[in-house]
Amino acid sequence: MAAIVLHNAPQSTCSQRVRYALHAKDIAFEEVKLDLFSGDQLKPDYLAINPNGVVPALVHDGEPVIDSAVILEYLEDILPMVAPMRPTDPRGAAQVRAMMRFVDEVPTPAVRIPSYNLAFLPHFQAMSEAEFQELCDSKPLRREFLMRMGRTGFPEADMDEALGRLRRGVERMGVWLENGGGPWLTGANLSLVDLAVMPVIVRMDDINLGHIWDDTPAVGGWLDRIRATEPFTKTYYHGSLLTEKYPHLARSERAQGAA
Repeated sequence: MAAIVLHNAPQSTCSQRVRYALHAKDIAFEEVKLDLFSGDQLKPDYLAINPNGVVPALVHDGEPVIDSAVILEYLEDILPMVAPMRPTDPRGAAQVRAMMRFVDEVPTPAVRIPSYNLAFLPHFQAMSEAEFQELCDSKPLRREFLMRMGRTGFPEADMDEALGRLRRGVERMGVWLENGGGPWLTGANLSLVDLAVMPVIVRMDDINLGHIWDDTPAVGGWLDRIRATEPFTKTYYHGSLLTEKYPHLARSERAQGAA
């Protein structure tokens, strides 16, 4: 296989799903870690690879492939027989793609709001208004998202909506697990759907939102199972969780556990 380079960030949920796929398929790759708060993703050399200025981006034999969902499909296309994660029949493949679309439309964008409010906000509060505006204007895809957040964080209404979307995501996972018979979201085999939603559920658990699946224990069992897989440990190396980087989150977690 030609050389593969993954440009990504340890704590990026979209990066995590691609790292898992690479490890699951036992694909050797060079990992380039970008510091998002330092603006590595907005530097000319990276924008030449991914003009959207977000991670991850995969470069295979010198050619870039961008967008994590597209990369997952691409890896399946080039190595369909190694740890297959998409049905070969058209109807089965279409079902997986429809499930992935739900994941990318509902819980994936929703988890960004509590992530920013609970973990990243102090970083933006340390900026001046001019610095923050300059940052927003530099974001090809996320300008409006950051502008809506501002330096005071997303308002309660936005948080409530995000939590509602996360609950819908968890409920849908429960339905998928029940309908497919488990242990994975499409049935007996791990699929791209599991990889797509994995970082959302891990992030929710990391920022103390695991209570959302208290009424859907099948999701907690699913999380335990995917954590026990070999690629998970390789994917979530130290520094991949927010609580490993942001002490105030870790303190909040300890205080909540002692309450």
